[in-house]
Amino acid sequence: MSDQAPKPEWYVIHTYSGYENKVAQSIVKKAENQQLTEKILEVQIPTEQVREITDGKEKDITRKIFPGYVLVHMIHDDEVAYLIRSIRGVTGFLGADPNQPIPLSPSEIAAMGVDLGTTIEINLSIGDSVRIVGTAMDGFTGVVRSIDVEEGTCEVLVSMFGQQTPTKFALTEVARDN
Repeated sequence: MSDQAPKPEWYVIHTYSGYENKVAQSIVKKAENQQLTEKILEVQIPTEQVREITDGKEKDITRKIFPGYVLVHMIHDDEVAYLIRSIRGVTGFLGADPNQPIPLSPSEIAAMGVDLGTTIEINLSIGDSVRIVGTAMDGFTGVVRSIDVEEGTCEVLVSMFGQQTPTKFALTEVARDN
């Protein structure tokens, strides 16, 4: 251990896509095994909660905000850099010079640390043909006229008795007609 007490900073590590979780776990495990927990303080994979609505069914998923990247709060030195580079799936530190990675600035850290809340993704677009499900109008079909994601509703032009009637439905009550 050096005589100086450098300040820990946040660094970005680039990984193979899909290896983020394995890399993060390996960093924590190797830091513990090599007694480097005072230098590697925290490992994070920025994620967000996303609510997907597909064919009238809701599903909450966790999605990586920056696929292929892991954030590490650490004191950068040769020993720590070697430990991280030796982990399977790591391609290196983010920065122009891989031997001298640049820590994230306070504004970059704040931008990455912001809670993005829940995002709603739907597989509907205006003009899509849809089938009504889970209502008294089960089986009716129509065309999406408008979508209000915040309210969780859409307006569908439903053909009833030869007339196109605009009707409001919850996003979970419509499924794309294939």
